[in-house]
Amino acid sequence: MWNLFKNFDKKDIFYILMAFIGICSQVWLELKMPDYMSTITRLVQTEGSSMADILENGAYMMLCALGSLLGAVIVGYFTSHIAATLSMRIRKLVFDKVTNFSIHEVKMFSTSSLITRTTNDITQIQMFVGMGMQMIIKAPITAIWAVSKILNKGFEWSILTGGMIVLLGIVITMLITMVMPKFKIIQRLTDRLNGISRENLNGIRVIRAFNAEDYQENKFKEVNQELTDIHLFTQRAMATLSPVMYLVMYFLTLGIYFIGAYLIKDALMVDKLPIFSNMVVFSSYAMQVIMSFLMLAAIFMILPRAQVSANRINEVLQAPITIQDGEYAEEGLETGTIEFKNVSFKYPDGENELLKNISFRVNKGTTLAIIGATGSGKTSLINLIPRFYDTSQGSVFVDGVDVKEYSQESLRNKIGYVSQKAFMFDDTVSNNVSYGDHGKGNISVEKIKDAIRVAQGSEFVEAMEQGYDSHVAQGGTNISGGQKQRISIARAIARNPEIYIFDDSFSALDYKTDVTLRKELKKYTKDATCVIVAQRIGTILNADQILVLEDGECVGLGNHKELMKTCEVYKEIAYSQLSKEELENA
Repeated sequence: MWNLFKNFDKKDIFYILMAFIGICSQVWLELKMPDYMSTITRLVQTEGSSMADILENGAYMMLCALGSLLGAVIVGYFTSHIAATLSMRIRKLVFDKVTNFSIHEVKMFSTSSLITRTTNDITQIQMFVGMGMQMIIKAPITAIWAVSKILNKGFEWSILTGGMIVLLGIVITMLITMVMPKFKIIQRLTDRLNGISRENLNGIRVIRAFNAEDYQENKFKEVNQELTDIHLFTQRAMATLSPVMYLVMYFLTLGIYFIGAYLIKDALMVDKLPIFSNMVVFSSYAMQVIMSFLMLAAIFMILPRAQVSANRINEVLQAPITIQDGEYAEEGLETGTIEFKNVSFKYPDGENELLKNISFRVNKGTTLAIIGATGSGKTSLINLIPRFYDTSQGSVFVDGVDVKEYSQESLRNKIGYVSQKAFMFDDTVSNNVSYGDHGKGNISVEKIKDAIRVAQGSEFVEAMEQGYDSHVAQGGTNISGGQKQRISIARAIARNPEIYIFDDSFSALDYKTDVTLRKELKKYTKDATCVIVAQRIGTILNADQILVLEDGECVGLGNHKELMKTCEVYKEIAYSQLSKEELENA
C-alpha cells in the first residue's frame, strides 16, 4: 500500500495537511460540546442560575456542532480529491506498464485479470483513501483526546471503559483473521468471472452455432455462485461487528450510570452534584472513545480488501519487462533489409525450442514467403522481427542493426504489420486505416482511399451507409472476415513502411480477390520489403524467396522452381493444393 502512496504529489500533500487540520478542528469542536453540557448540567442543578447563562452555553454547543459539520464538508472535499487523483495516477501507471508488456507478460497475468486490476482493484484503493483517510486520522486523535479528558473523572468508569475496548479489540482481530484470506479469493474469482464474460462475448457465434448456451451459463453460474457465497460469508462476518458495537455502547452507557448511581448514593451531599456532572461528561467522552473504535472497525472492514488490491496492483507495476527498450533511434546502416543469423527461439515459459538455428537474408524490394505445416513456427518467426518476442539464441537484424538495439518505437515505425487475426477498433473505417499515424493527421483522405483501393476494399466501403466514415464495431463484429482483412491490410499500406509483414493475412479472401490484391500490392510496394506467411501455394508462387519450415527448422530456401526440385516438404504441400499442370504453368 505504501508503494502506491508514493504517487502523491505536492498538491496532494498540501491537501492531506489541510484535511489533517480540518479533522483536528472537527475533533476539538466535538469534544468541546460535553464541556458545555457539563456546565449546563451544573447550572440547571444550581439554585440562582440565570437562564441567560444556560442559553449562552447552549448557543456555544450549537456553534460547535455547526463548526464540526462545516469541517466535515471541507475534509470530505479534500479527501475525495486526494482519492480521485491518486486512483487516476495509479490507473495511468498500470495502463502504461501493461502497454509496455510483451505478449509473454500479458499471458502471464491474463487479459481478464489485467482488466480487473485496472478497474476493480484501483476502485478498492480509491474507496479506502476516500473513506479511510478521515477515519485513520480522526480515530486515534479522538480516542487520545477523549481519554485525556476523562483520566481523572472516575477510576471505576475507566476500568469499565477499558474492558469494553479490550472486548472490541478481540472481536475485530477475530473478524480480520477470518475474512482476510477470503478477500484474496474474491479478487481471483472476479478475474475468473470477467474472463468467462469476455470469453462468452467474444465467442458468441461459436456458442450459438454449437447450442452451448447452457454450458456457458453453467460455467458462469458456478463461478458466480462461488463468488456470491464468499461475499455473503465476508459480509455476514463483518455484519456481526455492528450489533457488537452497539451492544458495547449501550452496555457501557448503562454501566456508567449504574456505577454513578452507587457513587452518588454513597457520597456526601456536597459531592453529589460534582459526581453527577462527572458522570454525564464521562458518558459523553466514553461514547467518543467507543466511536473512535467504531471508526477503526470500519477501516478494518475496507483495509483488508484494499491491501489485497494494492498487492495485486503492485504485482503489475513491479513485474519485470522481458523486452527492454534499446537506444538506437537513427536510420539503419541499410534500408529495408531483414537478416536472421542462427536464430533459435522458445517461449519464456516453454521447454522446447519452436525455432532452431534459422538463418536467411531479405534485401530491399524483395518478397520473402514463409510456408509450412500448422505449428511449424511461421508466426513465431515473424514475431521476432518487430520484437513481440526476443530470440533465445542468435540475432535478428533490420536495416543492418540488431533489433535489440533499436528503441521499440523506431523499430516498429519501419514496419507495416498485418496480424493473423485482423483486429478492428471501435471507430470509423478511415480511422482504422489511418491508425498507424497515431492520430496525428498526417495520413490524408486520398492516401486512405488509395490504401483501401489497393487492398480491394473500395467497393464494400463505398457501399456502406456513410462510406469511409462508416462505423466499425470493436473487433469488426459488423463486417465480414474478408472485409476485416482488407481494412487491416489497408492499415499497413497507408503507413507506407519500409517493411511489410503479412501473417496469413489473405486466408479469408476468395482466390480472385487474393490474386488482384497481390498484383496491386506488388505495384504499390515495389520499393518495400515484404514478408508473407501463407498457407496457400497460390499466394506465394511468385515470391523472390520462399522459406519452408518443418518442426521449427528451415528445410528449404529458394524460389518456387528451385524448391520444386530440391525440397520434398515444399513439393508435398504444393501437390496437395494444386495439380501438376497448374504447378508447371505457374
